[in-house]
Amino acid sequence: MPDTLVASVQPATSDYSWTRREILQQPATLRATQAILSATRDAIDAFLAPLRATPDLRIMLCGAGTSAFIGECLAPWLTATLGRPVDAVATTDIVGAPQLYLDPKRPTLMVSFGRSGNSPESIAAVDLADARLTVHHLVITCNAEGALAQRAGPTGYVVLLPEETHDRAFAMTSSFSAMMLAALSIFTGVAAMAARVEAIAAAVATTLAQADGIAATLAARDFDRVVYLGSGVFQGLAREAALKLLELTDGAIPTAFDSALGFRHGPKTIVTPRTLVVVFVSNDPLTRLYDLDIIAELRADGHCSAVLAISAQGGEGDALVVHGAATLDDADLLFPYIVPAQLFGLYCALRLGRTPDKPNASGTVNRVVQGVRIHTPAA
Repeated sequence: MPDTLVASVQPATSDYSWTRREILQQPATLRATQAILSATRDAIDAFLAPLRATPDLRIMLCGAGTSAFIGECLAPWLTATLGRPVDAVATTDIVGAPQLYLDPKRPTLMVSFGRSGNSPESIAAVDLADARLTVHHLVITCNAEGALAQRAGPTGYVVLLPEETHDRAFAMTSSFSAMMLAALSIFTGVAAMAARVEAIAAAVATTLAQADGIAATLAARDFDRVVYLGSGVFQGLAREAALKLLELTDGAIPTAFDSALGFRHGPKTIVTPRTLVVVFVSNDPLTRLYDLDIIAELRADGHCSAVLAISAQGGEGDALVVHGAATLDDADLLFPYIVPAQLFGLYCALRLGRTPDKPNASGTVNRVVQGVRIHTPAA
């Protein structure tokens, strides 16, 4: 066992698995995503201009699974930045209970995220919105041939991301970060993001180099449960991190996610002496204090096996520090912070003898979800 949690060993894995390639390519795919947006900025602005002028416009960030978690990461940040409500609503929720999530009294911009663009619920959610709302569609997808790319309609706009982001592996990695960057750039200003994306990509590259060995070391420690905690935008990221480990290990390592403050209210009972708790530490001065409090409390309890802080500032004891990112906004930290969780999931899968590109041996869970029956709601 290493002397400290962040001591690392050289990972023993092939560079040729799609999962690993797609994790490692993220600095390049983030830059390529921004280049596409910069080249089409005038068309994007022309599409959004009349919608921005609509005072009661509702913006919905929609997707299924990892694509839904993009919305959970960005919605609170965009609400504060744009000064109007931005809702993260999973397409799986819309399809299951459209009467609860679709408001026909409000004009709506429906932002649909899709790696393949072929998830049945995401297609059905677009159809339900068309039938019930005054709606415009912004589709952000990695697959030009997917159904979502064909469903935007005459009042919609499709953002096609680099082909490399159409991840071939089971777990979404570079598709997640590219779609998230695209939405952040579009809604906070493509020109403004052009000045930020290099710092984001550099932080991702730095974190990849640092986290690779650390993730391999942690995976070797055979934790029985892993908990991810994050506040603000990082609560959505904690959910995505938990899903990555669950997917890549085929459910062999139970996971949980919560906020730093919410964790004490019952969910903390999941902790065992073999549990790893990972905390995404905010750069916001107030939020950071609460993150540091839960880190200190967990370490003082002495009940879990290890607590790892992922931080841009350091000073948290055992921490993976994203160097050069101490002044970045939390929204920009989403991109380097997810990297250790992706790599950790990969190395846990390898330790358990799973095939990362296709971890579900039974075939009951698929890269593009199958077996969904779409029922027609009552008029």
